[in-house]
Amino acid sequence: MRYSQTLIPTVKEVPAEAEIPSHQLMIRAGFIRKVASGTYTYLPLGNRSLLKIIAIVREEMNRAGAQEILMPVLQPMELWEATGRREDYGETLAWFEDRHGRENVLAPTAEEVVTSLVAAEINSYRQLPVNLYQINTKVRDEFRPRFGVLRSREFIMKDAYSFHANVDDLEKTYRAMYDAYCRIFSRCGLKYVAVEADSGPIGGSASHEFMVPCSAGEDVIVHAEDFSYAANLEKAEIDAPAASPQLAAARQAAPAMEEVHTPGVGSIEAVCNFLKNRPADMIKTLVYTSGKDVIVALLRGDHEANENKLRRACDGAALEMAPPEVIKNVTSAAVGFAGPQGLAGKITRLIVDNSVAAMTSGVTGANKTDYHVRNVVPGRDFPLSGANVVVADIRNAVDGDTRGGKALKFSRGIEVGHVFKLGTKYSQKLSANFLDEQGQKQPCIMGCYGIGINRILASAIEMGHDDNGCVLPIAIAPFEVLVVPINISNPEVMGAAERIYKDLQAGGADVLLDDRDARPGVKFKDADLLGIPLRIVVGEKSLKEGKVELKARTEAKPTLVDLGAAVARTLDLAAQLKSQLSGESR
Repeated sequence: MRYSQTLIPTVKEVPAEAEIPSHQLMIRAGFIRKVASGTYTYLPLGNRSLLKIIAIVREEMNRAGAQEILMPVLQPMELWEATGRREDYGETLAWFEDRHGRENVLAPTAEEVVTSLVAAEINSYRQLPVNLYQINTKVRDEFRPRFGVLRSREFIMKDAYSFHANVDDLEKTYRAMYDAYCRIFSRCGLKYVAVEADSGPIGGSASHEFMVPCSAGEDVIVHAEDFSYAANLEKAEIDAPAASPQLAAARQAAPAMEEVHTPGVGSIEAVCNFLKNRPADMIKTLVYTSGKDVIVALLRGDHEANENKLRRACDGAALEMAPPEVIKNVTSAAVGFAGPQGLAGKITRLIVDNSVAAMTSGVTGANKTDYHVRNVVPGRDFPLSGANVVVADIRNAVDGDTRGGKALKFSRGIEVGHVFKLGTKYSQKLSANFLDEQGQKQPCIMGCYGIGINRILASAIEMGHDDNGCVLPIAIAPFEVLVVPINISNPEVMGAAERIYKDLQAGGADVLLDDRDARPGVKFKDADLLGIPLRIVVGEKSLKEGKVELKARTEAKPTLVDLGAAVARTLDLAAQLKSQLSGESR
């Protein structure tokens, strides 16, 4: 392809609205242009990179035994109501009413559609397993689109859905897809981490996220220093505090509860300032509702509740923060003055975080407006066991926590893929059943597997850039080689550049010829900005010596190579770069 005939509108200035390198560089390098908040047009170079990513994804999905289909972006709302996910997605769900008064969803994902397809087409265990995937546009009405294509309202996703007769079969496909994802991200040149994850609104029993560690990432990765354990913040497990042999004696020696007047002082910070104690000395009492049930969770004042863990401790119940009238009815106090003492008999369940269960004593609300209580002892003043009492890990990990005895570290990351074991959540609701070997009707057991195509490109740029522009892996760069003739009016220079360009193409390389009538500095700056891995410069001076300059984007200086050997050297170097992206699973 020739630069002069290609739309590559590079920009010198950093766009004001672009907060992170990938967003800035995708605009500056002419990969994308904004249409509206959270929606972008991909220009020729950006689209070329997307197509290369899609080709890798498609090849590995086919290799893993998945079959490609194409489902509609437009989905009937009744499918989402049948699964209950209209409420789960809430305002993120983009929907509209058509001219006939029917409600339709602009697909954020496709579990409902694919499950209804299988319900109509699969009826016997002999037809299972089946793994169906598509590469298609998705829409989510993000409240605050940001970071360019990393959090956009419209994006391209590869989503796959597997259906099985038994759990063992699901496990085989889950592992095959996990391995396929490892190969995909390796072949795309990403340094990634597979972390344990919570399934969120998708649902299911187990899941893993594939994360690219990056300071611009919106997700938190919690991990051991050697990454022998890694999970997202919602899933990260924490060791319970080690049992202290002095704890029982310290609790026995603790004085009786002491009520303290704390007028108008309800927050943790305000109470600590008033009573001169630390947040770690506080017992925070959180009141939730689940239908008619009332659930109380206890955390240390310096910790935050992890609602995914809390939900699991409540056997998956949907929880909402209790309104003030419920809190007043249960505790006899206004918001900010609740405490655990005396509540166990009034509520459905009391869930005590491990850190609270390990406290000698603490300060908490007195269940009396404008009063708090000192010397509240776990196990003495509120129960740590009983029919409706659960002691569990229900908080977010923090510095100083361990898992398996190893200190936990915190990094930020970009989620580029997610695999789930769904179970029968969707198949039961949408009647995706099959007859087993005994002729009994059973719901299909499902898995689902998503990859953000756009995010792979943005993540590669976040990982690979410098002050001059993008540094892209050869597998997903818009071109593998850029041929730059200096002074296109010189027929010898252009003749040599044209021969190199055509010979590289004949050798299977993806080449861009910069045939613009522009100054060398402009061409070199654009070459670095675009991030094309290999560059050949054909100049008058070097050509007189029978040489051209060959430079990798990652190298500081070019190397002079013989004109006759330039193509072979370039193809060999390109092959080496590709071989480094082998994509073997790990």
